[in-house]
Parts: sequence; C-alpha cells; structure tokens
Amino acid sequence: MADMPGYFRTCFHTGRLACLAMLVSGGIVLQILACALYNNWWPMLTVIMYVTLPMPLMFFAGSDTSSLYSESGSCWLDATKFLTGASTVGSIAIPIILKHAGVIGWGAMALELSSFFVFVLSILCYLGMGEDDGYSMF
Repeated sequence: MADMPGYFRTCFHTGRLACLAMLVSGGIVLQILACALYNNWWPMLTVIMYVTLPMPLMFFAGSDTSSLYSESGSCWLDATKFLTGASTVGSIAIPIILKHAGVIGWGAMALELSSFFVFVLSILCYLGMGEDDGYSMF
C-alpha cells in the first residue's frame, strides 16, 4: 500500500473508518430496537457490560494491543484478559438470563445477541486496522 498515491490512501482510510462507524451505529440501533419494539427496556442492562468491556483494556493494557495475543507473566495483563472475558460473557448471559426468567421474549433476545455480534465484529475490524493506519498518535 506504500506505492499508492496519498489521496487514494486517505480515501481508503476514510472509507474504513466510515464502515467502522456504520457497524457501531448498527449495533446501537439493534440494541434500541430490542427494547423499543417489545416495549420492554430490561435488555438495556447489557449496556452496562458494553461500557465496562473496554475499561480493563484502556487502564491496564495501554495502547499496545499486540500484548493481548501473547503469553506473558504480567499479572496486570492477565487481570485485563480475565475482566474483559467476564464482561464478554456477561454481555451474552444477560439476554439469555432475562429470556429464561420470562422477562423478555425471543425476538428481544435475538436482537440483543445480534447487537452483541455486530459490536464484536466492529471491535475486530478496529483491531485489524489499528496497526497500519494513519490515525495512531504514537
């Protein structure tokens, strides 16, 4: 990609960023639809998990995301992986528990889980474009 003209690279990066923004917006729309269509706002509990999900990564892992994929002896990095995994499991478990308790219906649970998978897809796309983009500050 180094031999492309500068304006083409800028357009390509902007398109990737716009696609990422559309994915996140789609996840938010699915989250709100899960609540609004069924006139039941209990599925918004998963927003707590969506907010707490990146917190350990921001506080303990720093800007270097490559260290998350390696085995390390750092207890802070292990705590980060554990807390991120617990938030991820909570994001999946809350809609399932609410459905099992009879608080929400099948449609709301399906929309909640699809919202979660759209958010996961957007996070994976962000991590994939994080290495070679021109947006990093360091």
